[in-house]
Amino acid sequence: MTAQRLDRRGLWVAVGSFVLWGVMPLYWHLLKSVPSMQIIAHRIVWSTLLVAGWLGWKYGRGWLRETLSHPRAPWMLALSGGLIAFNWGMYIWAVNAGHVVETSLGYFINPLLNVVLGVALLHERLNRVQWLSVAIATGGVLWLTFNYGSFPWIALSLAVSFGTYGLVRKLAGVAPVRGLGVESVYLVLPALVLLLWGEMHGDGHVIVHGGVASWSWQIMALLVLGGALTALPLIGFADAVQRIPFSMVGVLQYIAPTMQLMIGVLVFHEPFGRERAIGFICIWIALAIFAADGLLRSRRANAAGIAKG
Repeated sequence: MTAQRLDRRGLWVAVGSFVLWGVMPLYWHLLKSVPSMQIIAHRIVWSTLLVAGWLGWKYGRGWLRETLSHPRAPWMLALSGGLIAFNWGMYIWAVNAGHVVETSLGYFINPLLNVVLGVALLHERLNRVQWLSVAIATGGVLWLTFNYGSFPWIALSLAVSFGTYGLVRKLAGVAPVRGLGVESVYLVLPALVLLLWGEMHGDGHVIVHGGVASWSWQIMALLVLGGALTALPLIGFADAVQRIPFSMVGVLQYIAPTMQLMIGVLVFHEPFGRERAIGFICIWIALAIFAADGLLRSRRANAAGIAKG
């Protein structure tokens, strides 16, 4: 038996998805003049059209009924939809409020939080190296909590909401893109109501009425494109995990928060002094230990499989 060749298309699709997520702070910053709730409503509406259209084209008109026929899927995807909407809204607000560095911290913490949730709720087991990684990361978070200048509630809110979202989606047992499609269908009506409310109260600016000017065509184009930028990385990610080893995906996912951190410090000039650096370094060390252990275990498992073959 020979070792499986790496699927280069899957690798580049994964890298492209994480890079796109990494530069999103620059994109949402272009929409700083638009209220955060309006951005999230547009994001939901336009991504729903794209994802639902793609699913209808690939699986036919019965995709929604088929997906909801899975046990527990209807209520669990409603819950996960609420969690991801909260996560999106918090992220967009934080970026446009000047907290890009703290949002990156949330997504650095998230993978290790997933480990904790797996142990606590799914009865998964960790080896000593993994426990060491979790302990170091916890120390980094505690350091940031007491030395950040303020409690890092944005980072923790993002990490907890996305971590819980991932847990619910795992328990729901629905294919990633189909699940996103159902979540979008659940969210689209509240999003449309929010957009209508904004139009009636002068916050929407999609149409001209009552002497209130509409958004420029550039802003409207960015709002519509935001839906595509929401859906495409998720679709690409779902495709990539089928093509390349999951351990490799786990390492690649740190591309996004690393880019977000660099954008926050180098582009938006957010403060990043010694106190913050110490906390981030602890988390980076923990991530490096965890990733190295995962890769080593994966290589051993592959080697054992090749030897048996």
